[in-house]
Amino acid sequence: MTYRPDAIRSITLSQIPLPLSVPISDAKVFTGRQKPMTEVAMLFAEIETAQGRSGIGFSYSKRAGGPAQYAHAKEVAEAALGEDPNDIGKLYTKLLWAGASVGRSGLATQALAAIDIALYDLKAKRADLPLAKLLGSHRDSVRTYNTSGGFLNASLAEVKDRASQSLEEGIGGIKIKVGLPDTAEDIRRVTAVREHIGVAPLMVDANQQWDRATALRMGRAFDDLDLVWIEEPLDAYDVEGHARLTRTLDTPIATGEMLSSVAEHRSLIDARACDILQPDAPRVGGITQFMRLLALADEAALDIAPHFAMEIHLHLAACYPRETWVEHFDWLDPLFNERLETRDGRMIVPDRPGLGISLSDQARTWTTETVTIG
Repeated sequence: MTYRPDAIRSITLSQIPLPLSVPISDAKVFTGRQKPMTEVAMLFAEIETAQGRSGIGFSYSKRAGGPAQYAHAKEVAEAALGEDPNDIGKLYTKLLWAGASVGRSGLATQALAAIDIALYDLKAKRADLPLAKLLGSHRDSVRTYNTSGGFLNASLAEVKDRASQSLEEGIGGIKIKVGLPDTAEDIRRVTAVREHIGVAPLMVDANQQWDRATALRMGRAFDDLDLVWIEEPLDAYDVEGHARLTRTLDTPIATGEMLSSVAEHRSLIDARACDILQPDAPRVGGITQFMRLLALADEAALDIAPHFAMEIHLHLAACYPRETWVEHFDWLDPLFNERLETRDGRMIVPDRPGLGISLSDQARTWTTETVTIG
């Protein structure tokens, strides 16, 4: 069959603030650096082609930056009109250069991520394949762990109850937040949750709030609790500090979610500054950049556990040669008509074409700004 070139006819961008039912607090709130999180600013891109095909992708921002992502995407999206949507690498480079004066990382590329991800969704739908199958999956399910029940605004009793509920629902592991000013309280909470869930996988996340001495001391205190990892014990850009902890502690170190480029992640990889890399596709610029990171991480024999956005990361984690983890968050559920299945500690890759998601009526109702380019 002869390939018939297609062309991007329009790109619809939408800004959708997703309200959280309960304000969320991690260690950054308790150290006074941020306010509790009340919503997630979502940026959606919906692409239509001359042949009537479509794709959807999204990016996001927490606490600040959502309107700026939307504004940047709106400025550069025109550069993709008329192009063949299958030429994703070419399009990423073209969009990148359209806004290159503000850089090639951070907000500038996070705005492109929604478009890049929509192009992959479109391409997989064209092939009538789930995205994982289009990219080349190694497995049809991925180990999953829950975070949303372990925030510091929840009492210990609530954390334990939610952990039990998550395990009963087929989620495989539990992650809870640490980083309180009172480190003894951190130890008490983690120890209590370990006793409560028994041998089930347990992770902790300090959200960058320890200094080097505290991180080492807490890491040693946790070494006997059989944790899967300690996440972001130090500032995200403290490569040397993370490398020292990785060499010193028995418990694996995980980090990377706050980094916004392949180059930043490569500094972690080259320094062997973690055991588990935690890239975030929307934050690094989309799937095009994420797949570059997977190759680098595999070459370095690192494990990965992508951050947030399970609707995207489930497909990408399934394509990594090594066994991975994906983070279960139900926050985005109201935005989509579909749900992901968890069973026996694993999240199942859906058999629907593309990402397997479509925007709900509720998401349309929450939309505050939208524009169609083309």
